[in-house]
Amino acid sequence: MRAHCKRSQRDPVCGMEISPIAAVDQLIHEGKAYYFCSNACSEAFEAEPAKYIRVHRQHGIRSE
Repeated sequence: MRAHCKRSQRDPVCGMEISPIAAVDQLIHEGKAYYFCSNACSEAFEAEPAKYIRVHRQHGIRSE
């Protein structure tokens, strides 16, 4: 496990800070782990991941 995985992560759907240990669900999308505070957030992300992954306007790079 990488060191950054122990720190809190932002739920990409609702924006809540959540510890990976306390996360209700985790999904891997394009090789990156996303953590969720609820099943509703997880299901929303799974249905439309592109809606919740921000793209940097200037460079076209996805950011957290």
